[in-house]
Amino acid sequence: MESGKTINTKNGAWTPRDETMAAVPFDQLDGRIWFNGEFVDWKDAKIHVLTHGLHYASAVFEGERAYGGRIFKLTEHNQRLHKSAEILGFSIPYSVDELDAATIELLKRQGFSDAYVRPIAWRGSEMMGISAQSNRINVAIAIWQWGSYFNPAEKLKGIRLDIAEYRRPDPKTAPCASKAAGLYMICTISKHAAEAKGYADAMMLDYRGQVAEGRVPTSSSSRTASFIRRCRTASSTASPARRSSSLPNVAVISWLNG
Repeated sequence: MESGKTINTKNGAWTPRDETMAAVPFDQLDGRIWFNGEFVDWKDAKIHVLTHGLHYASAVFEGERAYGGRIFKLTEHNQRLHKSAEILGFSIPYSVDELDAATIELLKRQGFSDAYVRPIAWRGSEMMGISAQSNRINVAIAIWQWGSYFNPAEKLKGIRLDIAEYRRPDPKTAPCASKAAGLYMICTISKHAAEAKGYADAMMLDYRGQVAEGRVPTSSSSRTASFIRRCRTASSTASPARRSSSLPNVAVISWLNG
């Protein structure tokens, strides 16, 4: 997985993750993926085009990081994955302990010390249509090396943000407490629009017009954590539903506070 190694910043080098991975499509990387209880070749982890999760966004996921061979808040992430699925009306057929063990073993098999971890669960292709009560719940875990969203030098100077056109939805209109795939549609729209105008990213507001979050996500930057903390202290920025589900930001702030 040479393309992943080019974005390791330990040697001071940095390549934008989008540019790096464009040379090697994600479905063509090397390695293994944990797929419904088995370790399969990366290129063999495939689903059908009529998968319910693809058409109706019946999928939940997590974004995790491994540092020095250890996955940060692994159990808490898998607990939230289970909770997210429950909110969307399905149950993950693997326990938190089983997901933890599978993730740790996959990290070893991939041979990475620092890496990105993506578990995902979704409704399969047995039924199409809004109602899909009999669909199999599939679960997969992929691990790869994925660099910083932003150039480290630019982060030191400060990231230029646009204000997103769309807002985080009212908790009464969407399952905001779930880390559901469908909720990220506005993130992609907002990120693309910001980049088209020369910004690095977009700041999202909640349904009340208060600061909700940056479009990109899991960050252990003290500057980012400090910004989030100041915003939340000043104006109770995030909605209750978003606060309860915002594990990475809460973890970072707790870590800084000791």
